[in-house]
Amino acid sequence: LRPAQAMKLMHDVSLALVRDGEPDLSSRQLAILLTIYLEPPPHHVRDLARKLGVTKPVITRALDSMGKLELVTRRRDDNDRRDVVIQRTVKGALAVERLGDLVSQHAALLPP
Repeated sequence: LRPAQAMKLMHDVSLALVRDGEPDLSSRQLAILLTIYLEPPPHHVRDLARKLGVTKPVITRALDSMGKLELVTRRRDDNDRRDVVIQRTVKGALAVERLGDLVSQHAALLPP
């Protein structure tokens, strides 16, 4: 993709997400969601914080919102009770799949 095409794709997908009636996710929440679903588990709060370059409280706040939407769940790590493991949910997996479909559909409509 050329830069102009990439920006058009990002714009078109963003508009579709705003219009779809589903709750909006921030860029940070979307990055967390895609990391959890596209990279192999386990996913820990501390690892996500390090990967995204933010603090653990920032990740925790994002996960609070995403948990209310049932996109992820959390549980204490059995090996280290101070740490939290983030788990995938069916609803979250479906949301990521819908997003992938949406990106594919809009990419196919880009002019050559």
